[in-house]
Amino acid sequence: MAGVSLHNLRLGYEGETAVDGLSGRFAPATLTAVVGPNGSGKSTLLRAIAGHLKPLSGAIDLEGASRGRIAYLPQAHGLDLNFPIRIVDLISLGFIGRRGLFGALNVADLQRLGAAIAAVGLEGLERRPIGAVSGGQLQRALFARVLVQEAELVLLDEPFTGIDSRTAEDLAELMAAWPGQGRTVIAVLHDLDLARRLCPQTLVLAREAVAWGPSALALAPDPLARARRMADSWRVAEPASAGLSA
Repeated sequence: MAGVSLHNLRLGYEGETAVDGLSGRFAPATLTAVVGPNGSGKSTLLRAIAGHLKPLSGAIDLEGASRGRIAYLPQAHGLDLNFPIRIVDLISLGFIGRRGLFGALNVADLQRLGAAIAAVGLEGLERRPIGAVSGGQLQRALFARVLVQEAELVLLDEPFTGIDSRTAEDLAELMAAWPGQGRTVIAVLHDLDLARRLCPQTLVLAREAVAWGPSALALAPDPLARARRMADSWRVAEPASAGLSA
């Protein structure tokens, strides 16, 4: 099982600091929500843990986990919906880490594929092109890809934004079950009620850690108010309170 330790981590772009002095640990087989105002470094943190952004200083310790066992779902999936690939093919990409790009799936893989499709409610849609399904159905397929990947570490950036409420609820419940399967899950969320209900741990981030611990404490009014005050000083274009209503 994979844990993630951060050591005085500083992240940024072109000389601008997005995350500063962040230290702490995501314990193995836990589910942690990351919340914070716009511009607080939440997505930047996930990109760095995924290995897509090099720290300006400090370190990220994956505690022995290989980057090949990380599943990362960014806010924008980046898929070309006109590309001729079916839902089942998209989900099967989760096997690449173990089978290679051209490796054949064995019986156990096919069984796992079928179970993942059933788990996300896509039975009967497997052979539809990715451009012929709804946004919610596509997100279900991306979650199924995580399932077959058997990732030790799952990074989700606003995974329930822009999809229907039924899909969001189904996938949130699936996410909540992953720590019980030995997966470490870090999810950037804007829905604080969802974080309180499903995530035992929460990191409140405002370019630095405002609070990090049990969700009931981290999402209390005082830490959230402090994060909003810090965001006010950034003079962000969007309302600083976005995503941080108590």
